[in-house]
Amino acid sequence: MDGVLIPIIVFLAVYAAITFELVNKAVAALLGVMVLLILHVVDEHQAVAMIDFETIMLLLGMMSIVAILRRSGVFSMLSVKIASLTGGDPLKILVLFSIVTAILSAFLDNVTTVLIIIPIIIELARGMGLDPKIYIISQAMISNIGGTATLIGDPPNIIIGSKVGLTFNQFMIYLTVPVIITLAVALFYLWYTNRDKFKPIDISLVKLFNTQLLLEKIKIEFVNTKIDKKIMIKGLACLGIAILLFVTQTITKVSPGVVAVFMAMILFVLSGVEVEHMLEEVEWSTLLFFAGFFILVGVLEHKGVIEWVAHKVFLRIGDNPYVMVLTVLWISGIVSGFLDNIPFTITMIPIIHLMLENTPIPHNILWWALSLGACFGGNLTMIGASANIVSVGIAKQSKVNISFLEFMKVGAAVTFISLIISSILLTLFLWWVV
Repeated sequence: MDGVLIPIIVFLAVYAAITFELVNKAVAALLGVMVLLILHVVDEHQAVAMIDFETIMLLLGMMSIVAILRRSGVFSMLSVKIASLTGGDPLKILVLFSIVTAILSAFLDNVTTVLIIIPIIIELARGMGLDPKIYIISQAMISNIGGTATLIGDPPNIIIGSKVGLTFNQFMIYLTVPVIITLAVALFYLWYTNRDKFKPIDISLVKLFNTQLLLEKIKIEFVNTKIDKKIMIKGLACLGIAILLFVTQTITKVSPGVVAVFMAMILFVLSGVEVEHMLEEVEWSTLLFFAGFFILVGVLEHKGVIEWVAHKVFLRIGDNPYVMVLTVLWISGIVSGFLDNIPFTITMIPIIHLMLENTPIPHNILWWALSLGACFGGNLTMIGASANIVSVGIAKQSKVNISFLEFMKVGAAVTFISLIISSILLTLFLWWVV
C-alpha cells in the first residue's frame, strides 16, 4: 500500500469535519478531493471515473420531480385531508400521519416528507393543547423507517442499488416486510410508552382551521389554482410513470438514474415552470457531497486501504454467514446513529464486496443487512439522519426545543427494536435459503 498516508489523513479529516459539522459537508468532501488532486495522489480523469453518476442522476431526477410537485400544492392538500380525518383524536393523529409519512418517505426523500408533515403536526398538536415533541420525534423516525422500503426512499438504498446493481423490485420484495413489521411495532411502542399523551380530548378542529393564518401556513403557493392543478396532474403522472419504469427495469433494461432524469426533463417541458426557479430547490450541496465522497473512497480503494480494513476487521469474524450478516447489520445500525449514514454506506460497499468474495451469501442478504442497519440506525440520535436534523430544526423555529438526550431516549429504543426485528427476519431468511 504505497502512498496511503495522505489519502487516509484527508479522508479522516473530511469525516471529522462532516461529523462535527465544522463546515458544509459538500465543501468538506470537495476540499478533500482538491487536496488529493493538488498533491497528485490522483489525477482529475481518475477522480471523475470514480464518481457513481447513476446515483447522482437518480437523486437529481427525483429532487427535480419533487420540487415541481411541491409547488403544485399536492402535499399541502394531502396534509389538510389527513388532518381533517383525525377528528381531534391524538392517537389517530399519530397513526394516520405515520402511515402517510411512511408511504411518502418510500417514494420521496425523507427531508421533503418531514418538511411537509412536521409543520402541520405541530399546528395540530398545539391547537389541541398537546405537547408536539413526541409527534415531531415520531414522524422523523417513521420517515427513516418508511424510506427503507424502496430503492429511492433513502440515500443508503440509492447508493447500494446503483453500486451493486439491485433493482427497485428487489428492494420492495426483500425490505417491505421488515419495514411494515418494524413500523407497526415502533408505533405500538411510541403509543404504549406515551399513553397519557394520546388520550382522546374533546375539541373541534373547526377552530383550528378557521384562521386565515393557519390556512396560509398549510397551503403551499396557491397563487393560481388552475395552473397548480395542471402542474399537479402532470407531476403525479410523471412520478407514476417513473415508478412504473423502476418496477419494470428488468424488462426495459433502463437504469433508475436515466429514468429519473428523463421523467424530470419531460415534466419540466410539460409543466412550463421556470426551470431556473425549480433548479434552485434541488439540493446541489448533497449532489456535490456525493460526488466528492465517491472520489475519496475510490482513492482509498485504489490504494488498497479498503482491502486492508476488510482483512483486519470484517474478514476476521470468520466465514459463518449468520455472524457476517448480523455483524454488518449491528455495526451499520450503531455507527449510522452517530455518523452520517451516507459516507458510511459508501465506505462499506467495497468492504462487503470483499467479504462476499470469500464467503458468497445468496439473495443479497448481506446488502439487505447493510441497508436495514444504515437506514434504521439513523433513528438512534438526533444527528443520525438528515430527516432528524430538519425535524428538530423546524420544531426549534416553532419554539419547540428538543434536546439531544430527549431524542435519543426515544430513538435508542426504536433503533434497538428495529435491529432486533431485522436480526430475527434476516436470520430466518438465511436459515431458509442456505
